[in-house]
Amino acid sequence: MTDTDRSVDAESGDPADSAPLSDGVDPEDVPEFGDLSIPQRAFVAAAQNPSRGLLVVGLFAFALAFYAAFWLSFPRVAGLLSAVALIVAAVAALVYRLLDGAAR
Repeated sequence: MTDTDRSVDAESGDPADSAPLSDGVDPEDVPEFGDLSIPQRAFVAAAQNPSRGLLVVGLFAFALAFYAAFWLSFPRVAGLLSAVALIVAAVAALVYRLLDGAAR
């Protein structure tokens, strides 16, 4: 049978054509995007747009190389800025936990 011999309208005689596309998938079992963790969200975003995912990976690699070169060139300044960044990240995580606990 060639492609031109097959029926293209909705009244196809083949029982395989009338089967639902997704067997056993309940729409209520599919998680919301907000319920996903950060790595899962990154994976979904990269799967939906692979070129953007590759761009993000490339920019992350460039940032990591820049950070290593910064440490090699100016170790004291890089250490100070790294300590400040860790303090800011710790405060942000604490605020996030407090707001998340208050919302529940």
